[in-house]
Amino acid sequence: MSVSHILKHKGGDIITASQSDSVKSIAETLAKKRIGAVIITDANGKIAGIVSERDVVRCLAEKGGEALLLNVAAIMTKNVKTCSVTDSETELMAMMTENRIRHLPVVAQGNLVGMISIGDVVKFRIEAIERDAADMKAYIAGAA
Repeated sequence: MSVSHILKHKGGDIITASQSDSVKSIAETLAKKRIGAVIITDANGKIAGIVSERDVVRCLAEKGGEALLLNVAAIMTKNVKTCSVTDSETELMAMMTENRIRHLPVVAQGNLVGMISIGDVVKFRIEAIERDAADMKAYIAGAA
């Protein structure tokens, strides 16, 4: 199953923020939207970084309450791993495992087109396994 298939069913909603937004506003967005990461974009709408719940927690642990006043540029991961619409779920799982990340922005022709989380990958993998099992049962029942 490819990233394009997952996005087709999931949708292409993308939550982004600016580098000048505060860590507090990012934390609020993460909580309100019930998501694990926000893509940080530059003035041209290109990926400048990503901030995950993990980044916020680490910053809070290090700086305490004053962390919430920082600009998100101070805590974002700048070297963002991305995937393409043609990547397979196997490639996604390998990339996420190898880089110890749970979110991958999807880029097509240099443009941000979606976000895939480990939850999305697991959900679609389980559905594929269930489909395979149902197909096998139907085949066995038909052969009897």
